[in-house]
Amino acid sequence: MELPKMLMVVGAVLLIVGLLWQVVGKIPGDIVVKKGNMTFFFPIVTSIIISIVLSLIFYFIGRFR
Repeated sequence: MELPKMLMVVGAVLLIVGLLWQVVGKIPGDIVVKKGNMTFFFPIVTSIIISIVLSLIFYFIGRFR
């Protein structure tokens, strides 16, 4: 797969994920702790989902290369 086509595919995937993220909103399972005027946010589920999506993208890029 040529580099420009690969970049277009990755960009389209990121665009779709971004649009879905806006529609769905906050992903359940992320850790949020609020105490007084401090807020701690740890996006564990979001990190796992991003890791899986990137792994699939790189798998398909490597397979068709």
